[in-house]
Amino acid sequence: MKKLNKDWDAASKRRMNQVNELDEFCLNAYESASLYKEQIKKYHDQKIEKRTFAPEDLVLLFNSRMYLFSGKHKSKWFGPLRVSQVLSHGAVELEKKDGMNFKLNDQRIKAYMGTEDEIKTVEGWKLSEE
Repeated sequence: MKKLNKDWDAASKRRMNQVNELDEFCLNAYESASLYKEQIKKYHDQKIEKRTFAPEDLVLLFNSRMYLFSGKHKSKWFGPLRVSQVLSHGAVELEKKDGMNFKLNDQRIKAYMGTEDEIKTVEGWKLSEE
């Protein structure tokens, strides 16, 4: 059988040292994880482009319903729409061609690079099997 350590003072000090070392190890791991997280966040934030919109800009609106039920050739972007007003905290008011205005978050829009003159409608043609 093993011998029992009857020196309670030495055993309790040894156990407390082990507990303190474990706490210190956990604290170091937490600090290194938080430093790593800050560095990764800084790196990713550098890669994000700031999107700023001004009134009279042309934008495209992301249609999330088309994203869920998209076909092969369906576009997920609707537009172009005109920005009528830029509100605080990333809200934007858009204006349709018919004059209807609506507000939404700027995360759902992206800048339209073309001009209004380049906007064309595509007509559908049906092919007959003759």
